[in-house]
Amino acid sequence: MTDRTLPSVSISLAGHQPLHERVPARDELGQLLSDFMVLLPGLRERTRLEINERLDYLQMIFANFREVVFVDLNVPLNLLWISVRPRPGVILELFGAVKSGIPEAKLVGHHHE
Repeated sequence: MTDRTLPSVSISLAGHQPLHERVPARDELGQLLSDFMVLLPGLRERTRLEINERLDYLQMIFANFREVVFVDLNVPLNLLWISVRPRPGVILELFGAVKSGIPEAKLVGHHHE
């Protein structure tokens, strides 16, 4: 992964580049980031309104975590990718917040370099 940074958080819905080219490896201060994925089973079968409701919920959650640097929601794959500034417990806190509003969410994995 190259040294890419993103200065602010936004949920990307349709990136044209592969995810590995868009995900930042470091924050704006050059610190390494941690990444994890959340599977959202059945998301692609939901109505546009239901997807938008989940997006609104996710944006509300991520706005409350200063550690969140990058978010990508891939609806066709039912996959949410999140990059964060490392802090002990932040991944489980974030996942817990996601799961409280989207009960079908499943933590796939996380990586910290």
